[in-house]
Amino acid sequence: MAVTDPIADFLTRIRNAQQAGHRVVEIPMSKEKKAITEILYNSGYILKYKFEEDAGKQGIIKIALKYDPISKEPVIRKLERVSKPGLRQYSKADDLPRVINGLGIAIISTSKGIMTDKQARNEHIGGEVLCYVY
Repeated sequence: MAVTDPIADFLTRIRNAQQAGHRVVEIPMSKEKKAITEILYNSGYILKYKFEEDAGKQGIIKIALKYDPISKEPVIRKLERVSKPGLRQYSKADDLPRVINGLGIAIISTSKGIMTDKQARNEHIGGEVLCYVY
């Protein structure tokens, strides 16, 4: 079955793996998903990741999920898709959303690539609000 919204699929796979308590989740690769994975890693939401180019023609992203060492709770509390294929959500640089007053991140697709809301604010560019992570 063809996936109509690959980013929503990406977020759902991470959410499901966390709920099941998995350490690693495998996701089909795309440029957008690679960029989002790198943002999640740089923001400290995942332990590590690996891009496997040779696995099939598409390739696979392997993500090691991060859990709190004491409570065993997942570090990512919520992954929320904002812009959907049926209703795209765009924001100007001045109106970029703040996720829990700056504690979470919004991932924005801009003309200069995919970045966090903070980076987009610094670059003073708006774009499509892909998802919230906190």
